[in-house]
Amino acid sequence: MRHLGSQALHELFARLRHDRVGNHPVPSSGTGHDVSTETKPYEYGDPLRLDLQQTLRNATLRQAQSEEGLGGLPLSLTLDDFEVELTEHLTTSSTVLAIDLSLSMPMEDNFLSAKKVAIALQSLIASRYPRDYLGIVGFSATAREITQMDLPSVSWDFAYGTNLQHALELSRTLLRNESGTKQVIVITDGEPTAHIEDSGEVYFNYPAVPETIERTMREVLRCTNEHIVINTFVLNSTGALRSFVERMTRMNRGRAFYTTPDSLGDYVLIDFVANHSGQTNKRLRPGS
Repeated sequence: MRHLGSQALHELFARLRHDRVGNHPVPSSGTGHDVSTETKPYEYGDPLRLDLQQTLRNATLRQAQSEEGLGGLPLSLTLDDFEVELTEHLTTSSTVLAIDLSLSMPMEDNFLSAKKVAIALQSLIASRYPRDYLGIVGFSATAREITQMDLPSVSWDFAYGTNLQHALELSRTLLRNESGTKQVIVITDGEPTAHIEDSGEVYFNYPAVPETIERTMREVLRCTNEHIVINTFVLNSTGALRSFVERMTRMNRGRAFYTTPDSLGDYVLIDFVANHSGQTNKRLRPGS
């Protein structure tokens, strides 16, 4: 499970944007802890981490090329001589784990597998990235917040309905005042079959009706507009669930991980972020 969690974290945090200093390295230079071998001319606002050797070299060259043609000592430093070290940019991320607790999960023998994935991800995020925000949401007919301490003892709900709409709405609320790259990690085995109506009542129907799907997609759009990425772990996907997840992933530009309870150590990643390079999707296995 730690191996699965480690592989999944690598994929889930592969595309982070710059924000406050944290523990996630991103492939660009910025404010961080690890000094790179590169330097740059100092600009106003840069951390004043002077590269002394390059700064003195700049001063020597400038002085030698001046109109007086004077070189040697003493050196006279100017602001244009300053050269600063570049460091690896480290950033923060804010994550909500949304785990399906509906009755279909134990009926299809998926609950234990989903709980293992959630605990592995929660444990690794909390231990490796202590500066990150991590929230947990459980959902069945409705959604509710779960504390990290309660996750190991949480069980399924004796209730019908997979209300992903409410789960995403609650996740948005939890992430609203957080910083960094924001994401919701959904772990589920079924397409949405429940939603909250305008009256506040819960509507459930199996198979899913178009209104439930559309209300859920509206919540996906709200997440997308608030720059929240939705990444989904799918257990035992049916045709209807796969169709919905790929539609959601394509709109949100998130990722989908397809696996089964018997092969949790392996998964297929559907990556619609690859659209930037002209591909419609990219199918990867762990480590590829």
